[in-house]
Amino acid sequence: MTGTPARTLLLWCPDWPVLAAEIVDGVPATGPVAVLHANRVVACSERARAEGVRRGLRKREAQGRCPQLTVVDYDLGRDARAFEPVVAAVEELVAGVEVVRPGACAVAARGPSRYLGGEEAAAERIIEHVAQSCLVESQVGIADGVFAAGLAARSGRVVPPGGTPEFLAGLPVEALGRSALADLLRRLGVRSLGDFAALPAGDVLARFGFDGALAHRLAAGRDHRPLAVRQPPADLTVTAEQDEPIDRVDVAAFVARALAEQLHERLAGHGLACTRLGIEAVTEHGQELHRVWRHDGLLTAAAIADRVRWQLDGWLSGSSGRTGARPARPTAGIIRLRLIPDGVIAQAGLQAGLWGETGEERERAHRALSRVQGILGPEAVVTAVLGGGRSPADQVRLVPWGDERLPTRPGPAPLSGESIARPGPAPLSGESIARPGPAPLSGESIARPGRAPLSGESIASGGGRAVSAGRPADHSAGRVPPWPGRLPAPAPAVVLPSPLAATVHDAAGEAVVISARLAVSAPPARLVVGTGRPAEIVGWVGPWPVDERWWAPAEARRRARFQVCLADGTALLLAVEAGQWLVEAIYD
Repeated sequence: MTGTPARTLLLWCPDWPVLAAEIVDGVPATGPVAVLHANRVVACSERARAEGVRRGLRKREAQGRCPQLTVVDYDLGRDARAFEPVVAAVEELVAGVEVVRPGACAVAARGPSRYLGGEEAAAERIIEHVAQSCLVESQVGIADGVFAAGLAARSGRVVPPGGTPEFLAGLPVEALGRSALADLLRRLGVRSLGDFAALPAGDVLARFGFDGALAHRLAAGRDHRPLAVRQPPADLTVTAEQDEPIDRVDVAAFVARALAEQLHERLAGHGLACTRLGIEAVTEHGQELHRVWRHDGLLTAAAIADRVRWQLDGWLSGSSGRTGARPARPTAGIIRLRLIPDGVIAQAGLQAGLWGETGEERERAHRALSRVQGILGPEAVVTAVLGGGRSPADQVRLVPWGDERLPTRPGPAPLSGESIARPGPAPLSGESIARPGPAPLSGESIARPGRAPLSGESIASGGGRAVSAGRPADHSAGRVPPWPGRLPAPAPAVVLPSPLAATVHDAAGEAVVISARLAVSAPPARLVVGTGRPAEIVGWVGPWPVDERWWAPAEARRRARFQVCLADGTALLLAVEAGQWLVEAIYD
């Protein structure tokens, strides 16, 4: 690569980790302060340097030289957060700032020098502006390339154009910032960057590798890496100020259409499309209203206008909800309306459908449901999300339409045929258990108390704590919980919102009870739900105990569950809690 590197202006804040500790943590930088990483000093204050503390010293040696030394742990995130106001102050004067590292940022020198009256004048203006805005001392260096400009900033120099190789030649090899390479070069008799740059490039590559070849180019002043400048995000928000407050739906619809067209044109100008839209309104009395609409396709101008109109209709009309209560209307008319594209993607980032637009049927359904939400509120339309849990009711979460479909508890829902943790020991190999009527609903062998588990089989003990006879439970990060003790497949078709009280009797007409050791007093024979007629039980499996949150007495819940099959073919999920039988779900 040939040619002269671009003229670069680099602003450097000395001892920035120390200043960042003062800005964020309140550690006074005027005292003896040292920032340590891996038990070595990476930065120190001027007072600490006066006491003999230097970079690279171990903590014990640094404290031996300065007993009053304040030690601060190195935190790159803290340094970056504290440096952001400095970068913002530089951006107020010049555009295209690249953050080299926390404490140093660079810009192309051509623009500021021409606008501010020369390179030296630009450097002075930037230093003064940063000092006034952030109360931070800084130095500026200007040279050909970022590497040389960074070294020039340490002495506050402006290297003339074309003079970068001469400027670098007199610097020691430690200026490369590669301690291992610098130590090797010194043992080989190469002590300055000029001596290193004089070596043949091919020999350097063969002897020191690619990193050495890159350091050789930097030492020779051939830093051709372009600046990776920060691009401030475009302001895509559109706002409409109204002279007269809007209190009618038809007027709001007219304003929404014009504002939607404006937003769509602004997004199209940047090659973007909106998938999530924020609607903000401010009333004449200062009341602020906000709602976010989500869409799984690209929001066109008409779709944006529809959603804004629906939302304003819901706010201004105060339509009655399902319970008959009217939502509170704004205290005054709307004087400011703002549309915020909260989620944007590249316009070509969504594939159109094979026979038309993306999901036209879903789009029509989404428009209808979204309109209902705009009138009745977001909770008026909900969808079910399956997650983890030990009972069907725990595995389902109702999510408002358009919100992120995240389960309440992590873990997949039970799948057909998968291995389920059992509440009791398994029968011995080859042993069968007699049952009146059809086989168990889950199609699995039934665990009975009093026998040892087979090797390698996982069983559930009270509280859902997995007990494994073969291998320990895997709780490593990134794995979903196994939910031991959950119901086996298949899942019930209907989960009752409120369990129904029931009674279970044996063949003699006595109530069936479950002991604390999960012993069933007698085989269940008849079921009575509420005040209904008795139904004959022809098959049953269980009990499966669940002892949840036993460590929190106020939230503890202990119950045993059964699957039963009635004579008319109905299959039910029963539970016994505090001595009361309950019907929790119905199977197909």
